[in-house]
Amino acid sequence: MKKRRIFHIYLFRHGQTYYNRDGIFTGWKDSNLTPLGMKQAETVAKKLKNKKILAAFQTSLSRSKDTLKEVLKFHPECRIVITDDRIIERSYGDLEGISHEEFIERIGEKIYNLEKCGDALENFSSQMRKKAKKLFGKNEYNQINRGYKTYPPNGESLYMVEKRVKKFIISLKKFMTKNKINSVAISAHGNSIRMFRKIMEKKSEEEMQKWFIPYDKVFEYTIKT
Repeated sequence: MKKRRIFHIYLFRHGQTYYNRDGIFTGWKDSNLTPLGMKQAETVAKKLKNKKILAAFQTSLSRSKDTLKEVLKFHPECRIVITDDRIIERSYGDLEGISHEEFIERIGEKIYNLEKCGDALENFSSQMRKKAKKLFGKNEYNQINRGYKTYPPNGESLYMVEKRVKKFIISLKKFMTKNKINSVAISAHGNSIRMFRKIMEKKSEEEMQKWFIPYDKVFEYTIKT
């Protein structure tokens, strides 16, 4: 009987960035980790300290690389680091670099199409969400929040993110099998992790939309082949 192989995947989000802290749409823009973000990266590193990591994946953005760098300080056995932007953050297109406060003001002035940009509210802090609900009305806010196939101008929908993350997962399994690597670390982003979880955990669109992805949590998956 052929012996089954067991693969371990350790998935985590980068630490808080200055854009995260200041309530600015980040997407594909680069923003460095704050001091708190560095501490969160160190927390992830400590959680993975006693795990075995033979290969690691990051995106081209510095927040992903800097978080992974902290993790790999404890893993001299990891000699393969791959940059793969299929797990990069969702692109917010024309919204990137704009503050949440400015976004609400522009929506109020009808500069942005709420049907296209409304699901970007998932980035808001609790205080900003209350302000948005007051401006839009509770029913309208609930209707537009976290749309699945809507996308801001020149940006991506969550559905589009899911398609590229699915391709990454397929190639990841092939990579681990081909190279006989049974444990990998992945330094990703809030929305790419959201879709990674949806696929791996076989969750619905509705369940996925309720998730908040913490900065200092590790999601662990085991694959048997």
